[in-house]
Amino acid sequence: MSINVRIPTILRSYTGDQSQVTAEGESLTEVLDSLEGSFPGIRSRVVDEQGRLRRFVNIYVAEEDVRFAQGLDTPTPAGTQVSIIPAVAGGC
Repeated sequence: MSINVRIPTILRSYTGDQSQVTAEGESLTEVLDSLEGSFPGIRSRVVDEQGRLRRFVNIYVAEEDVRFAQGLDTPTPAGTQVSIIPAVAGGC
């Protein structure tokens, strides 16, 4: 099933500067694996060596933060929008 994935500027070097790409998968893990197959190296920027979502990366399936859903096991129904968003930190 086809999933639309929004790519942040910092990761667009992996996608040939595309801001949105398509991937396949019934769960977020499968979508990330599909992305890796099409855009080698992108998965390691999102998931750490232990297979966990990197601390400063947020992923939303539809409008839901996967950290508050089922994490990387979050279902991704056909037509769902997945957004990869780098966390922003800063302040005074």
